[in-house]
Amino acid sequence: MNNTAKMIIVLTIITGLSGGILSSWDNITKPKIEYHRLQALKAAISEVLPQYDYYDELEAEGTTLYVGRIEDQNEPVGIAFTTQGSGFQGNISMMVGVDPSFNAITGLKVLEQVETPGLGTKIVTDPSNKSNPLWFPEQFVGVNLFPAITVVKNIKPSTKNEIQAISGATITSKAVVDIVNGNISRIKNLYQSTD
Repeated sequence: MNNTAKMIIVLTIITGLSGGILSSWDNITKPKIEYHRLQALKAAISEVLPQYDYYDELEAEGTTLYVGRIEDQNEPVGIAFTTQGSGFQGNISMMVGVDPSFNAITGLKVLEQVETPGLGTKIVTDPSNKSNPLWFPEQFVGVNLFPAITVVKNIKPSTKNEIQAISGATITSKAVVDIVNGNISRIKNLYQSTD
């Protein structure tokens, strides 16, 4: 047997063993990853909805809506949903909470993002703002959805539908607003169709 054949046999064995090990490891880690993903989802729902006792999950056209409710009350306190869209570097995924009439946001939590470290990542937390590192997502609480949310630069918001952009990350700030604006009517229609 020549050297080429020996190398092919050795590489085939190594590749087969590596594939088997990776497949086994995937089977071990997949349930743990899914568990932690579910816990993060539940935590995000709690962060974006007003105080609630439990939530119902409504499925509509491939979208899950989480409707927060209080015991012994028929009316919901808020609706949460996940949405995603393009940011400056890649996809931004977030959980958004709205009041039952879809007039205002009750909370916003970025779940996944790959924005520029130190700039765009401030949509999650801003370590340079020592007094309130969560100032960007927190400013969405109470913001009116209609007319559409707008972004202002280098000034404080003056109306109930304005968000202040992150300095140096205006594109990412605008992307978050565009994702919310671009999905809110669709989510409202889905929710109303489930009633």
